[in-house]
Amino acid sequence: MNKLLVIGFSFGYLALLFGVAYAAERRSAARRSLVSNPYVYALSMAVYCTAWTYYGSVGHAARHGLEFVVIYLGPTLLAPAWWLVLRKIIRICRLQRLTSIADFISARYGKSASLGALVTVVCVLGIIPYISLQIKAIAASFDIMTRGAAAANTVVAGGAAANSALYTTVALAFFTIIFGVRSVEATERHEGMVLAVAVESLVKLIAFLGVGLFVTFGLFDGFGDVFEQAAAAPALNRLFTLSGAGTSPTQWLTLLLLSVSAILLLPRQFQVSVVENVNEDHLRKAMWLFPLYLIIINLFVLPIAFGGVLLYGGSGLDADTFVLALPLNSGQRWLALLTYLGGLSAASSMIIVETIALSVMMSNNLLMPLLVRVPAARTEIRTRWFAYLSQVALQSRRLAVVLVLLLAYGYYAVVGHLLPLVNIGLVSFAAVAQFLPVVLGSLYWKGGTRQGATAGILGGFLVWFFTLVLPTLVGPGLLPTSLLTDGLLGLSGLRPFALFGMEGLDYLSHGLFWSWFFNVGLYLGVSLAGRPTALEERQADVFVDVFRYRTVFEEPSGWPSTAAPLPDLRALLTGFLGKKRTAQALHAFAERFPDADNHSADAIALQADPRLVAYAEKLLAGSIGPASARLLLSSAVGVEEISFDNVVGILKESQQVLEANRQLQKQSRQLQRLTEDLRDAYTQLQELDMRKDEFLYTVTHELRTPLTSIRALSEILSDNPEIEEEERLRFLHTITRESERLSRLITLVLDLEKYESGKATLDCAPLDVAEIINDAIESVGQLMRAKHLQLEVAVPPGLPLLSGDRDRLMQVLVNLLSNAIKSCRADGGGQIGVVVETTSEALRISVLDNGKGIDPAYHELIFDKFFQAQNQTTRKPEGSGLGLAITKKIVELHAGRIWVESAPDQGARFSVELPTSASNT
Repeated sequence: MNKLLVIGFSFGYLALLFGVAYAAERRSAARRSLVSNPYVYALSMAVYCTAWTYYGSVGHAARHGLEFVVIYLGPTLLAPAWWLVLRKIIRICRLQRLTSIADFISARYGKSASLGALVTVVCVLGIIPYISLQIKAIAASFDIMTRGAAAANTVVAGGAAANSALYTTVALAFFTIIFGVRSVEATERHEGMVLAVAVESLVKLIAFLGVGLFVTFGLFDGFGDVFEQAAAAPALNRLFTLSGAGTSPTQWLTLLLLSVSAILLLPRQFQVSVVENVNEDHLRKAMWLFPLYLIIINLFVLPIAFGGVLLYGGSGLDADTFVLALPLNSGQRWLALLTYLGGLSAASSMIIVETIALSVMMSNNLLMPLLVRVPAARTEIRTRWFAYLSQVALQSRRLAVVLVLLLAYGYYAVVGHLLPLVNIGLVSFAAVAQFLPVVLGSLYWKGGTRQGATAGILGGFLVWFFTLVLPTLVGPGLLPTSLLTDGLLGLSGLRPFALFGMEGLDYLSHGLFWSWFFNVGLYLGVSLAGRPTALEERQADVFVDVFRYRTVFEEPSGWPSTAAPLPDLRALLTGFLGKKRTAQALHAFAERFPDADNHSADAIALQADPRLVAYAEKLLAGSIGPASARLLLSSAVGVEEISFDNVVGILKESQQVLEANRQLQKQSRQLQRLTEDLRDAYTQLQELDMRKDEFLYTVTHELRTPLTSIRALSEILSDNPEIEEEERLRFLHTITRESERLSRLITLVLDLEKYESGKATLDCAPLDVAEIINDAIESVGQLMRAKHLQLEVAVPPGLPLLSGDRDRLMQVLVNLLSNAIKSCRADGGGQIGVVVETTSEALRISVLDNGKGIDPAYHELIFDKFFQAQNQTTRKPEGSGLGLAITKKIVELHAGRIWVESAPDQGARFSVELPTSASNT
């Protein structure tokens, strides 16, 4: 394809990204953000899929089959845990204004400048080979597009390929500086960069799917055809299984651990998933969108890899170039051009984000800790000096972008162009994996110390460099081959691929094992042997328990009460943030702490509140890193940290006060609970007393009615001896009926007293339920016939026997049936039903009616012996009001339960559930 056409499309594509980023910046300035949504956030996280994914996965699959899958399986398996792990990291970084993985680690372990510098060096040395991988992909793809697929095997460090890679790298450096390093405050959102990366994620996905569809359904007849032909080819048949491809369980586990570490700790992933996060809730959608993206982009990896081997297996064509070579050699020039742009997207997005992250780390953790110690910072021209430091920080980041890309290009020119893409990427993954122990320790263990973290990372890094990086320098001739065969200094125990005599592992598993062995061992051992400083203890508390803090103001400060002169502190903030931003920050602090009245412009000689110093420290941390911010406050403004002895004294006094407060609060809570219990008891006593009075009123009323009738009729009979015989008999019959009524009422009261006092006994025997139901229905049959009620009985045959007192259960059924008869209308439309149901261990007897129903508010109260006595001025109960109370007591004596289901004008269903004889044995 014409070289000028490819170059034109390349720069046109980059210009498009400029336009997208510029539009996002304009919308952000107008407070109409284009990136504040979870879809853009999830797509930006797809910067994980670099040229390694785009080209290298196909090459790796052509050589090792399904082994490539585990690189994407790790992030997919970790994604559901993001809400626990990644959200915690985001909250910590937002609270402390951290801008990189180096800031994160150094802030946790005492805001150590030396530890931040070590992490930065490890990142730079570990990631530069990975950036060179992207440069190699750009060089190779451009060379294939302009010279043909066969030219890919002749790519060397010099010539057109190297020149094209250099030109593209310069263009990307320009883009990165303009849209990623525009201001000194690193916590500022790079919305233009984020949207451009999201667009690039879509472009590389569409391009890769286009190639996959072309190969699978254009060059072959679908997935089945590709896999059938691959299964018939001996070179590919072995790749269908992990063992056949030579992938051991150890390799699989190693790749899984590396990918889990990479998705959290790679500088570019930390940048897009933590620093650029605008809303923690976006994680909820990214937790499934990002894994879905990984699944989709890998759908056609195996068809492309197998198709390339089937078509060009004997030509010597590098498998890493199959993605581009297949459409190009098939005459699909425009598809090949789209594929080339997809590869450019995959490589450029990684380069842009990675260099931004590394430039911030190099500025904040390498340069600024040195500059803030310069004696000139103590001169009287403080504001001018601080502004100068601010400009140095900004320009140093821009210079760092160029330096990182030049180092990556140099690595590509010397070593990288000789290595497969996947090999370079895995070595970089193993480098950032050295941070995993100290990062997990910072999130969940308060015992880690700066010395332990430093020893662990340094030990792991040295072993990583010896076992994984030095061997790559043997191929280009930079180191002798005897290093691999005889070991360092001729010692066989110091062979990079068999350290201390360990053999049988692949080089990557071997390197990761030994690097983590020393890393974790030193981190835990040195931390447990040492003692954390006061600052480390405070930071450990904030990191581990970060969700106790809601805002940036709430972290413990750790500065003395006479911390710093306010004018000096304001001059420091103005130098880095400008007058407007400083005024806004002080105003926000004043609103949060109105008692700290030293934020006004008139406060010339005041000492800054220690909380204000802590707040200023966080603001500066967003510009120059936590370690440099603390050094600057300690040296330039004249603030001294609290000594350890003072901290111990303060903590002891605070602990005593806190303990006293806790005891007072505990006693107060106990007193409050006792007061509430007494109040509840008093309320219950009042209610019981009221119900007792009402019950006595009801009972005496019921007793008075028959007594009054008996007395009146007896007096009539006594005063009128000449009364007619028929009238006399009628009066005597009434006296007898009222006497029986009086007797029944007294019996009910006595029965209730027996049940409540526990004196009642049961004469239990096996009972036939159907027989008891028939007897109860016969007892109330005359009442039902008098009201013309319809009765339906549903008693299934073969019911198990009940163990109970026949008379008592007969009383229960008669009472329920009597209540149902009273509730039904006497106009011929009343219906009563008796239903028996069986469960595994009980019998359920239900009595139904279509009467006036019961309000749900009274479903529990109707079983209370006092319920009928309530509201006597508004309703007169039917009966004594003791029937259901006695019924409930009888059922409970039989280890059963009773309840009602009803609603007004919907009838009622009373259900009694009793255990069967079998369940009682």
